[in-house]
Amino acid sequence: MKKIVVVGSLNMDYVIEAPHMPVCGETLSGRSVTLVPGGKGANQAYAVGKLGGDVTMIGAVGRDSSGRALLNNLKCVDVNVSGVAQIDGGTTGQAFITVDDNGDNAIIIIAGTNGMVTKELIDEHIQIIRESAIVMMQLEIPYEVVEYVKKIAVKEGKTVIVDPAPAAADLPDDFWKGIDYIKPNKTELAILTGLPLETKEDLIQGARTMLKKGVGHVIVTLGGDGCMLVEEGTEAFFPSHKVKAVDTTAAGDSFTAAFALALSQGKSCKEAISLGQKVSSIAVTRKGAQTSIPTMAEVEM
Repeated sequence: MKKIVVVGSLNMDYVIEAPHMPVCGETLSGRSVTLVPGGKGANQAYAVGKLGGDVTMIGAVGRDSSGRALLNNLKCVDVNVSGVAQIDGGTTGQAFITVDDNGDNAIIIIAGTNGMVTKELIDEHIQIIRESAIVMMQLEIPYEVVEYVKKIAVKEGKTVIVDPAPAAADLPDDFWKGIDYIKPNKTELAILTGLPLETKEDLIQGARTMLKKGVGHVIVTLGGDGCMLVEEGTEAFFPSHKVKAVDTTAAGDSFTAAFALALSQGKSCKEAISLGQKVSSIAVTRKGAQTSIPTMAEVEM
């Protein structure tokens, strides 16, 4: 099994349960608020660790109670956190997540120390990248740092996986060159391409737009409708595992983590997608981000 490094965000999630998403001007009574370790980067690292992978996290937290809790939670599943800086005077990233009765969510992120991840921090831990076969990133840390890591990883011949969330419409085309896999959902792909994506053909066109920008493979997750893999000259659709969703928080992160883990084990892209779907289908039946992620034994039951 090859080593994986996750470069990205760590957040403390404030999960608010409510009957529906509030609309403009509405005051809504929620049922509960729970603090859950999260952040797309940390979720992915946690999931790889809990599933049995060899993973190291690079990022930043504050020297506060949330930062300590996030680090301890990663350590509990054997994630190497030697690359996570504890910043004096910084506030650990936060996410405020509303989950409705359908299990759908809406998220507001406060970057905090995630915005303090720098190229200098990457240079301090560049050996971790050099020793890893797979580099996973998201867009919850500064764009210029993601681009910097990508260039290092491509130069070193690593497999690069980017979960382009939160999606941004103004990323330069050069950013995508050399990235092996991206995993947007339908909304994120529409933002990245500026195209309306209403039909299957639209989705394929959107994915092919990203291929033209230099991405090797595009995996579009479609929630309960499954996902689509688009590569040069071909596309494939993978139906979802039908389950009752309770909370979709970290569903995409658990998919991406399981996908990366399978690749680290020498599995094919389609086999990796299959594992990603199994893991995410379990995660959505549970509440929270990292609290929802299963073990490999649970996946194989």
